[in-house]
Amino acid sequence: MSQTLNRRQFTKLAAGFAVGEAILPYLMHHSQAASNDATRPNIILIMADDMGFSDLGCYGSEISTPNLDRLAEKGMRFTNFYNCARCCPTRASLLTGLYPHQAGVGHMVNHRGFPAYQGYLNRHCVTIAEAIRRGGYHALMSGKWHVGEERPHWPLDRGFERYYGLISGASNFWKLDEGRKFARGNEPITDLGDEFYMTDAFTDNAIAMIDEYGKKDDPFFLYLAYTSPHWPLHAWPEDIEKYKGVYDIGWDELRLCRHERMIEMGIVDARWPLTPRDERAPAWKDAEHKEWEAMRMAVYAAQIDRMDQNIGKLMAKVRELGVEDNTLILFLADNGGCAEDRPGNDPTVMPGPKETFMSYELPWANASNTPFRRYKHWVHEGGIATPLIAYWPSVIQPRQLTNQTGHVIDLMATCLDVAGIDYPETHDGNEIIPLEGKSLRPIFEGAIRESHEAIYWEHEGNRALRQGKWKLVSNHPGDWELYDLEVDRTELNDLSETYPEKKKELASLYETWAERCRVLPWDVVTKKKD
Repeated sequence: MSQTLNRRQFTKLAAGFAVGEAILPYLMHHSQAASNDATRPNIILIMADDMGFSDLGCYGSEISTPNLDRLAEKGMRFTNFYNCARCCPTRASLLTGLYPHQAGVGHMVNHRGFPAYQGYLNRHCVTIAEAIRRGGYHALMSGKWHVGEERPHWPLDRGFERYYGLISGASNFWKLDEGRKFARGNEPITDLGDEFYMTDAFTDNAIAMIDEYGKKDDPFFLYLAYTSPHWPLHAWPEDIEKYKGVYDIGWDELRLCRHERMIEMGIVDARWPLTPRDERAPAWKDAEHKEWEAMRMAVYAAQIDRMDQNIGKLMAKVRELGVEDNTLILFLADNGGCAEDRPGNDPTVMPGPKETFMSYELPWANASNTPFRRYKHWVHEGGIATPLIAYWPSVIQPRQLTNQTGHVIDLMATCLDVAGIDYPETHDGNEIIPLEGKSLRPIFEGAIRESHEAIYWEHEGNRALRQGKWKLVSNHPGDWELYDLEVDRTELNDLSETYPEKKKELASLYETWAERCRVLPWDVVTKKKD
C-alpha cells in the first residue's frame, strides 16, 4: 500500500478494517461450549495509553484492529464513556473506584505537598486487587503502573500477586530509558534483552500469568496496561509497512473520513458538527515535510495495530483455556490523543527505530480525537472521551451499542459486582473512602442503569462536570462554558450566557465536589503567585 489513497479508496479501506471483512474469520469461529452460569467470571481489564476516541476500527478508524473489532461485534461498545484526561489520574481512578484526588493522585507521580497530590495511592483507598482478593480471586498485572514510583507503592504492595512491567511512565519501546523503572514482582529489571519490544513483552507475560492461574479453581483478575500508542513512535518495520501511503491524504481528509464512518456506525450523532481544524494546525496542503508527517501517523497506527495483534494472542490463550464464555473483558484508553511535542521530532529522520524518540503532535492528535475538541490534559471531550468495549459472551448480547454515560470510577464497582464481592469499609486497619463508582453490569444485561447525579473532572486546573445532557467545562484559567451534549457534544455552541442559572447551579455542584474530594486551585498546587 505505497500509493496515495483518495477519499473513496480510504473509506473502503476503513470499512474493511472495521466491523467488516477483517473480522469475518473470527465470526465464523464458534467458541467452545461453556456454562451460562455468569457467577465469578474471570476479568481482564485492558487499557491503551494516549489513544484517541476514533483510533479503533470499530470506532471509525482505518487502523487494522480485527481482534478488538471482534470483541466489539460480539459484545458492547460505549459511546459516552470517560477517563480522567491523563495517565496517572485515570489509573488511580481505575484501580480504586474513586476520583484521583481522593486516592492521592490528583496530578502525576511527583509529590506536590498536599495529600490529594502526593503522587501515589494513599491508604484510605483500596485497589481492585486488594478488594477482589478478599473474595478469593487471583490478582495479576502486566504493564504500566505509574501510580507510585517508590516502594512500598508498587503493585505487589497494593494487592497484586504477580506483576511484570513498567513502574514509571512512558519509555522507549525497545529498551529501558534512563530514570525509568521496570520490575518483575518487587525485583527491578535493568536488562530487557535484545529482542525486547514493550507491547509484546507485556502480552507475553500476561499470557504466562493466565496460563498458570486460568487452570486453578479460583477465578482471576488481570490488569493489562499497555504503553501503546504513547510516544515515542516505535514500531516493528513489518507493521509500519502496512500503513505506508495511507496517511498521504493528510489530517484534514482523515478527519472527514473518520467522521463519516463514525456517523454510519452510530458512534456519533449526525447533528454534532465536526469541530474545525485546530487553529494551531496548518491545513494539510500547507504542511511542510509531508512525507515525514505521514510516516509519523503511520508509525502511530502501527503501534495500535501491534497492540491489537497482541490482544488476539491473549484471546487465543483464553479460548485455549476454555474460559472465554465466562470471562469479562473490558478495553479502554487512559486519555485522548496526545498533542505533545518532543525534542526528538526531527523531520530529517523517519520515526520508528529505537534510535529515534518522536511524537505525532497536535495535527494528528486532532484527527485521533475526531470529532471532538482538545486533547490529553484538557477536559473538553477530546481529552476525556474514550472507547469502552465490553465482552462477556455468557451475559452481553452481540452487537450492542449503548449511549449510557459511564466513567472510569465505575470499573472498580463493576468488577466487584460481577465477582460478588462487597466493597470494604476498612482495609489493613485503615478506614476506606466510600466508593464513588456505580456498576456497569445493568448496562451489560440490557437494562437502563441508574445514572450518577453528576460526574466530575479536574486536571491542571481544567475543570468539568457532566449532569445528564449538560456539561460545564473550563479550560484553565478561563471561564466556565456550558454545553448541551445531546445536540452539541462537539462543544461548539457555548450556552453559558443563554442559561446563566444552569451555569450557576452546576458551578455550585462542582465547588461542593471539589471541596469534598480535596481538589485545590491549580495555582495553589503549583505554588504560583499573583
